[in-house]
Amino acid sequence: MKTSAIVVMAAFLMSAAVPVFAGTAQDQEICAISANTCLDKAKILEKRVMKLKKEIKAGKSYSPEEMKMLEQKLQDAMDQLDKIEGKK
Repeated sequence: MKTSAIVVMAAFLMSAAVPVFAGTAQDQEICAISANTCLDKAKILEKRVMKLKKEIKAGKSYSPEEMKMLEQKLQDAMDQLDKIEGKK
């Protein structure tokens, strides 16, 4: 009985820690959003939108295809934010 209780608790704790093991900050945000464990999705999306806008403005030596991909990511993040905030 003790062994099965320990196994169940260990499995629960490991499943709760999965977002912690995500590699980058962006991976952590995506993991939190997709796992639906994020308490404040709007703030995360706002940060992502700001980061993408800043990256597009900087326009470091990106190819036209990469710029289109960044703009598409920005549009997707803005659409998700609008859905969460109830604007669409």
